[in-house]
Amino acid sequence: MSNGKGIKNKVRTMQAKERRLGILLILPTLILIASVIIYPIIYNIILSFQKVALNPHRPSKFIGLDNYAKLFADPTFYKSLGVTVLYVIVTVLGSTVTGLLVALLMNRPFRGRRIARSLILLSYVAPMVATVYVWKYMFNGLYGAVNYIVVDVLHIFDAAPMWMDHPVYSVLLVVVYDIWRVFPYSFLMILAALQAIDTGLYEAAQIDGASAIQRFWAITFPEILPSIAAIISLRTIWNFYKFDDIYLFTQQVPVLGVYLYQRAFATHDNGGAAAITIVLFVIVFTFVVLFGRKAVRK
Repeated sequence: MSNGKGIKNKVRTMQAKERRLGILLILPTLILIASVIIYPIIYNIILSFQKVALNPHRPSKFIGLDNYAKLFADPTFYKSLGVTVLYVIVTVLGSTVTGLLVALLMNRPFRGRRIARSLILLSYVAPMVATVYVWKYMFNGLYGAVNYIVVDVLHIFDAAPMWMDHPVYSVLLVVVYDIWRVFPYSFLMILAALQAIDTGLYEAAQIDGASAIQRFWAITFPEILPSIAAIISLRTIWNFYKFDDIYLFTQQVPVLGVYLYQRAFATHDNGGAAAITIVLFVIVFTFVVLFGRKAVRK
């Protein structure tokens, strides 16, 4: 009996040492997460309830929910929110569907497939600033190649449209650019899922007389659905905060990222800008929770 108790005590002592060692090993990661992620979030929440002084040597003033009240009373906020939601829906669905179609095409064997796959990735791996300025050169109202084609060659327009200054054409431009640049990301994830599907399932379906469309909906789509759900979730989060390429293109697309930038740096309302980020966080977090539950159920 005494030997059994001694062994149990040794096991408990070893388990306690392992727990302490595990805590010590993950402690640097926890400290890094707390300093890089948790602290900025908490500090931003505190700023959203304050009127931040421009002079760093002067204290900020606590104003409660005034920043949120001003935000929800601002019609520009609702306009930016509507434009952002429309931008996110069109770009996410457009890039996902395009990536799916290209992945289905590139999953078939043909000569030069490796080179074609590599060329598809160029728009995604190229520097964003470089691609934006190439597109701005192409769509320039005076000497752009696109205006030469649609006006002088195809005669679609009587006069060269100012793509980046028009309220409708500018939105269309940034949407098409985002789909063109980001669809290789969807293509890679969906192609990896396609290559993991057992080919025996397709052979059995062909023996049963299933058509290509029936095989897609019965075999392919259910197998790649988790990848599509992950793509939609990630791209929605990223595009809700999109700022850089849109701001470089034009000032005519008032997405929430641009609205936040102007609120923080044009009017120097750091407290109001902090309130916008909190509202954005709540919207995105709600979407992730709801969409994640539906994706898991399916």
